[in-house]
Amino acid sequence: MDWGAIFGNAAVELISPTTAAYALAALGLAVHFGYTGLLNFGQAGFMALGAYGYAISILTFGFPVWGAFLVGVGASVIFALILGIPTLRLRADYLAIVTIAAAEIVRLLFTTNTFAAVTGSANGLSGYKNEFAALNPLAEGSYGFGPFENNAYDTWLRIVAWSIVILAALFVWQIMRSPWGRVIKGIREDEDAVRALGKNVYAYKMQSLIFGGVLGTIAGMIFALPRAVVPSNYQTTLTFFIYAILLLGGAATVLGPIIGSMIFWVLLSFFSGFISRAVEAGWLPFMTAIQGGQLRFILVGLAIMLIVIFRPQGIFGNKKELAFVR
Repeated sequence: MDWGAIFGNAAVELISPTTAAYALAALGLAVHFGYTGLLNFGQAGFMALGAYGYAISILTFGFPVWGAFLVGVGASVIFALILGIPTLRLRADYLAIVTIAAAEIVRLLFTTNTFAAVTGSANGLSGYKNEFAALNPLAEGSYGFGPFENNAYDTWLRIVAWSIVILAALFVWQIMRSPWGRVIKGIREDEDAVRALGKNVYAYKMQSLIFGGVLGTIAGMIFALPRAVVPSNYQTTLTFFIYAILLLGGAATVLGPIIGSMIFWVLLSFFSGFISRAVEAGWLPFMTAIQGGQLRFILVGLAIMLIVIFRPQGIFGNKKELAFVR
C-alpha cells in the first residue's frame, strides 16, 4: 500500500481549482440558504450557465476573457430573474421545486442535438482555454513543491481561482455585516416581521438570489477551466455535493463553505486512492474496482454523517443559527 501517494493525492485537493469552484458555489448557497433561507436546489444550473456562457462566448463569438465572463454573469442574472419572479412571493418549497427542475432543463438544453453546433451536445466543448492561458504572467516551468508542484498554467489557474474565492468571501463577510445583510438575515428568521418594518421582502430575496447565483456562475467558469464542459457534469448530484459541503462547514458562515470544500475533496480523494489500492492488493476480494469507486461516496457520506451528528451546526456554524434548518 503506497500511503505516500494516497496522502499526496489527497493533499493536492486542498488547493485544486475544483475545490475552489465548489467552495465558491457553496458560498453562493450560503447566501441563498444560510443567510436568506432560500431553498435553491438548482446551483448546478447556475454553474452550467457560467461554464457554457464562457466557453460558447469564446469558441463561437470570439469574445475576450472579460467579455465571456460578463456573458456568463449576465446569463445567471436572467436565469435568477426567471426563477425568482414567479416563486419568491410564495413559500420556500416552491422555489426548491422550480430550481431543481430549471437546472435540469438547462442541462438538457445543452445536451440536445438541436444546438449541437454551438453546445457540442453530449460531447460538450473544449479548446477555450487558450485565451485564459494567454493572460498567464508566469514563465514556463514548474512551481510549488512536493504534491503541490504544478506547471505554469495550473499554477496560474490556482492563483486566479483562490484569489476569486478569497475576494468573494471577504465581500460576503462585509456585506452580511451591512444593513442589507441584517435585513437578509431578518428575512430568514421572520420575513413577516421584516415586512412589517416596511422592507420590500420580495426585492431583497431577488437580490440575494441573483447575488448567490452569480457566485455559482463564476464557480462554473472556474470548474470548466481545468476540463472540458460536458453536460453530464451538471446533474442534480452536483448541487447535492455543494449542499453537503455547505452543511459540513456551516450554513450561515463565510469560512464554512471554503473549509467544507477542502475537507470534502480531501476525504473523497483519500478514500478513492485507498479503496482502489486495497482492491488491487486483494484486501477487498469481494469487490471489483468499479464497485470500489462507488464505495468512496459511501465512506465520505459516513464521515459527513458523523460530523453532522457530533457537530450539527457545521464546523464553523453557531448553534443559534440552527432554527432555520430544522
